[in-house]
Amino acid sequence: MRLSGLLAVIVAAGLADTTTSARAAEVSTHVLDLARGTGGRGVPVSLERRSATGRWERVGEASTDADGRVRRIGDLATIAVGVYRLTFDMTRYPDAAAKPFFPEITLTFSVTDAAAHYHVPVAVSPYGYSTYRGS
Repeated sequence: MRLSGLLAVIVAAGLADTTTSARAAEVSTHVLDLARGTGGRGVPVSLERRSATGRWERVGEASTDADGRVRRIGDLATIAVGVYRLTFDMTRYPDAAAKPFFPEITLTFSVTDAAAHYHVPVAVSPYGYSTYRGS
């Protein structure tokens, strides 16, 4: 069998993948209330990407679930290498009447690997917050 015939058999049998599948990065987050020891539920979160002109473009939005998590924010096809920011609307947690010291928390981070998972949590307390890259 000639090489071209062998290649045709491999492709026909589905043994060769002739397409290149690009996988985009995935972004998730978590709000942990240190004062209560629970996840911060119902917090609106937006994800934006900095454009080449320096403007922020929204690529996703969600609210934290009962455990304080957003398991994926943004469309996978839109998360590429670049600079992103997560913005947490803390005025909505624990309820609309809350008057938090930090009404908004903005975390800016870099996506450097288009195939990686980026978990960017925030731990909050009444007068402070911290963050890190989680797993």
